[in-house]
Amino acid sequence: MTAEDLVMVIDKAHFVVKLHSNLLEVDLKEGVRKHIEDFVEANPALRETLGTLFQFAIPLDVPLKDIQSVKLDDKGRVKVIIPHRRDLTIPLEREDAQKLIDKLNELIPIEKEREVERIMTDAAARREEAERRGEEDFMTRDHPSMQR
Repeated sequence: MTAEDLVMVIDKAHFVVKLHSNLLEVDLKEGVRKHIEDFVEANPALRETLGTLFQFAIPLDVPLKDIQSVKLDDKGRVKVIIPHRRDLTIPLEREDAQKLIDKLNELIPIEKEREVERIMTDAAARREEAERRGEEDFMTRDHPSMQR
């Protein structure tokens, strides 16, 4: 992530929350878990294979397109609901929590729309490539609703 896409930073005693235009980062500042987090984030293959296991011990970065919803829980913490992953709970003061929630609720729909556009563009490119090769597109062959 670059500094240009950085939208918000909330710096706390033990962690830093960085909101980018397409990613939510929660980075620890110190301790053994910080070293594990650095190691996992530096190794994408390890992150993909063992990320589910590590998410219970350390916060991993979350693409905004993967976030289902964001809310304030009963204790005033930010609760990030992520399907197929452990939800992320970020302990912030109420003012910072509300700012983060508002900004996330603004950015998440934009990223979800970008993802839909990317998927549609990729599907169109695959369809064009199949037509160029003279093959029937697997999507149109198998799904009548996808036929043109």
